[in-house]
Amino acid sequence: MKLQTEDALDQIVSYTVEEEANNTRIDKYLSEKQQDLTRSYLQKLIKEGNVTANTKVVKANYKVSTGDVIDLTIPELKELDVVAEDIPLDIIYEDDDVILINKGKGMVVHPAAGHYSGTLVNGLLHHCKDALSGINGVMRPGIVHRIDMDTTGVLVVCKNDKSHNSLAEQLKEHSITRKYVAIVYGHFKDEKGTVEGPIGRHPVDRKKMAINAKNGKPATTHYTVLETLKNNFSLIECELETGRTHQIRVHMASIGHPLLGDQVYGPSKSPYKLQGQTLHARTLGFEHPSTGEYVEFEAPLPEYFQDLLRKLR
Repeated sequence: MKLQTEDALDQIVSYTVEEEANNTRIDKYLSEKQQDLTRSYLQKLIKEGNVTANTKVVKANYKVSTGDVIDLTIPELKELDVVAEDIPLDIIYEDDDVILINKGKGMVVHPAAGHYSGTLVNGLLHHCKDALSGINGVMRPGIVHRIDMDTTGVLVVCKNDKSHNSLAEQLKEHSITRKYVAIVYGHFKDEKGTVEGPIGRHPVDRKKMAINAKNGKPATTHYTVLETLKNNFSLIECELETGRTHQIRVHMASIGHPLLGDQVYGPSKSPYKLQGQTLHARTLGFEHPSTGEYVEFEAPLPEYFQDLLRKLR
């Protein structure tokens, strides 16, 4: 491996492909060489033309050959143009590596079109200052995973790249414990069940996700009925094996049990005054990136959720 500087901004890393790596996909090859960078970030760099083989720009499906000279350009981290805001954060736990937040309803996790202020990231920038990992780019510092705007509950944020890589790898291996509670329409015949179905963009409505065999990614949700409620509702716990966008919402709707309040995947009108789906990320457990010990955190049910349960019992 050779390091060189193109200018003061970018760093170029060069590798000559060894015989044992022959015929390996370029993204896999680089992820083994650059273990401080996530594979998704490397794929982004490849897509943006920052990787060449023998001076020619390659695509993610390129397979390296023995003797290839691979140049990887790693752009300097840009200054984050998201403003730090003094937003109250409900902190469950914090140390030098991670911070666990109990996210409230209506809060967007990271800036995006239409939401450039008031996000969790805005608040984290004020609270953590420069102590956030930079792997996921300038708009999502420290963010390893996310939960929807109207989903409440526990979320882990990484304060350095070592922690980010550790948590990202655990997510990839499905070794992180993620348990949600939800109120759904209908009663169940069986106390436990599993929903499997690849999730991808809806073929017609691009704002929605759907079980999509053509372009979906594998997704598995395990559910347990915690309580049968009045008015044909049930309280369930869902444990994620994978973490696709809108996974619980799509999977439960697919078996005829959409989430109460979810006007995207369920009935367009709710019998109760609600802001989005009744879904709460209650439990999050993982191997701590520094100690190696398994740690688990819980976020109590929000007040609106408890009030609703009292009405339905």
